Amino acid sequence: MRDASVSTPPPSLRDGPPPQDELGEDLTIADLDTLDLSAFDALVVSPGVPLNTHPLAARARAAGVPIVGDIELFSQARADLPPHKVVGITGTNGKSTTTALVHHLLATAGMPARMGGNIGLPILAQQPLAQGGVYVLELSSYQIDLTRSLDCDVAVLLNVTPDHLDRYDGFDAYAASKARLFAMQSPAHDAVIGIGDAPSAAIARGLSARGEHLTKIAPGVCMDQSRWPSLQGPHNAQNALAAIAAARALGVDEAVIDRGLETFAGLPHRMERVATLDGVTYVDDSKATNPESAAPALAAFPRIHWILGGRAKGDDLDACLPHLGHVAHAYTIGEAGARFAEVLRDHVAVTEAGTLDAAVRAAAAAAVRGEVVLLSPAAASFDQFRDYEHRGAAFRAAVEGLK
Repeated sequence: MRDASVSTPPPSLRDGPPPQDELGEDLTIADLDTLDLSAFDALVVSPGVPLNTHPLAARARAAGVPIVGDIELFSQARADLPPHKVVGITGTNGKSTTTALVHHLLATAGMPARMGGNIGLPILAQQPLAQGGVYVLELSSYQIDLTRSLDCDVAVLLNVTPDHLDRYDGFDAYAASKARLFAMQSPAHDAVIGIGDAPSAAIARGLSARGEHLTKIAPGVCMDQSRWPSLQGPHNAQNALAAIAAARALGVDEAVIDRGLETFAGLPHRMERVATLDGVTYVDDSKATNPESAAPALAAFPRIHWILGGRAKGDDLDACLPHLGHVAHAYTIGEAGARFAEVLRDHVAVTEAGTLDAAVRAAAAAAVRGEVVLLSPAAASFDQFRDYEHRGAAFRAAVEGLK
């Protein structure tokens, strides 16, 4: 396949001597501003490229050139791989944990598996599985937008709540992107859908003809999560139910599923317990970058000192308000600190801490044995940190500084 990259060579490469590959041969680097895209079979782009605004994407569409990503390349290569199955997992929140959990359940069952997509190594960077293996893919809406032919043996949709709306023509278009995972799927393959929100429930209704091949995960199902230390809170109950349904569809034994749920270690920065000091537990949920993903963390513990703030994705914390009865005190940080404090002040005691280190020290001074200091920011990290991982590492360092 002839493909084009969206990367534009820097002036030093365009204006200097011809660049060379590792064999010393001259390379030709195209000028993407003038490149004739009609000569290409496809434009292969990173999911981070905004298809709605990037000029190269507009030119590709005008030329009738398909715009695809690495997941589509994997899909097209499947016929040449040893017989295998694919699990695709999407949703606004919870998809990384659910993907890792499905992979862990398969590993516990002794089934060869690879995990990729929007988590870990790109799937094309990994060695192919032997016959009978399972590829477990976390799929963002951006990746689904770049995929045309991925027929998942098990497709999972956890939820659809407002996010990434700068990339879509409204919320309905974002939900439609998620629904495409099932449109690409053979009707005889298995679909697992959480129906706790209206868009997801509507997608499930549209698949009702699948009968036994459709599993609906209803909200509020009571489960004994006491034996699953890394799967606490109502959101993780839903994640676990989806993973259980996927594992069952792949033939994993119930006893193995139970053992896998008990031994799952969780993912960094997602409800990760980093320390317990003087009876106070410190939990890093830095990955919670919107109110909808922070709300379940607030529901998971009875007495919380909540650290939140950063670069807000909206002006409200509406999704979190029903759980403020669990919050003993809130500590706001970053650009959204003042706004979030204003929203919360009529409901809970609030300190505008400003920085994460100051918030940790203030929370540690106020918390008592049995309580939780929770970093669940409900906002992006880019005002004060490189990314949510950097923010989570800073939280851990601040906690370690208390010892």
